[in-house]
Amino acid sequence: FILTGIPGLEAAHFWIAFPFCTMYILAVLGNFTVLMVIRADSSLHQPLFYFFSMLAAIDLVLVTSTMPKLLSIFWFQNHEIIFEGCVVQMFFIHGFSAVESGILLAMAFDRYLAICKPLHYSAILTGPTIAKLGLAAAVRGIGLMTPLTCMVSSLSYCGIHVIPHSYCEHMSVVKLACGDTRPNSIYGITSAIFIVGLDITLIAISYALILRAVLGLSSREARLKSFFTCGSHIGVILLFYVPGFFSFCVQRWGQSIPVHLHILMADLYLLVPPMLNPLIYGMRTKVIRERVLSLFRQKEIQ
Repeated sequence: FILTGIPGLEAAHFWIAFPFCTMYILAVLGNFTVLMVIRADSSLHQPLFYFFSMLAAIDLVLVTSTMPKLLSIFWFQNHEIIFEGCVVQMFFIHGFSAVESGILLAMAFDRYLAICKPLHYSAILTGPTIAKLGLAAAVRGIGLMTPLTCMVSSLSYCGIHVIPHSYCEHMSVVKLACGDTRPNSIYGITSAIFIVGLDITLIAISYALILRAVLGLSSREARLKSFFTCGSHIGVILLFYVPGFFSFCVQRWGQSIPVHLHILMADLYLLVPPMLNPLIYGMRTKVIRERVLSLFRQKEIQ
């Protein structure tokens, strides 16, 4: 297969790669730092930070499965990708995006318990329960995306094998296949609606209950603290779902939107959230922020 990069912006690929590379490096360093800080500091061995470390690990997988190839396209015109490599990349992109959606749902459940059921928080979110929630998100996401990958692998491809994209996105690959591709399209849409629709609905219910509980607090200071605690998670949720929903809709029904704009948004969707999540969630968390700053001070002293 041939990955075109961003159609219509080929002349600017070389220069576009520089901000993309910078964001990729920031995403890797940010998420890796968060993982190391949470692992090293025993005071951060709490349910919320365990979920945050899962999110950081997933973000590392997402950016690493796409950005090196994308940069090689932009800088070295290395457009070719073998079929097996394309399928593997597709599996990682869609599978781990689905897993991340499940982790965001688990984090919403964590915030609901912390604010609405504080006395039962530690009793419900035990170590085994956290592990089961993470495993459930992984099994559901990977389990639903594995048949999708197998269906793509079983298709026959004829004609020009040019994918007008920067990476192997499901529908972009399926459009190159010969024969009936309706089962792939139906399964892809059904899986996306099931995962995202279910997760968004449950997250919305969680935050509706949280809002009701917060508004019922008598102390203004307590209300502000609760809103601040949930603000980071809401920011991460919006950053993940809004660009993803836009990209999903444009890929299927947005023929009037310029191709280069759609592809650029799809590229940024896999890059910007992993870059900003450590800042939104990690740097706004006092314990993580202080731990990172102390590490920098130690480096300066040395």
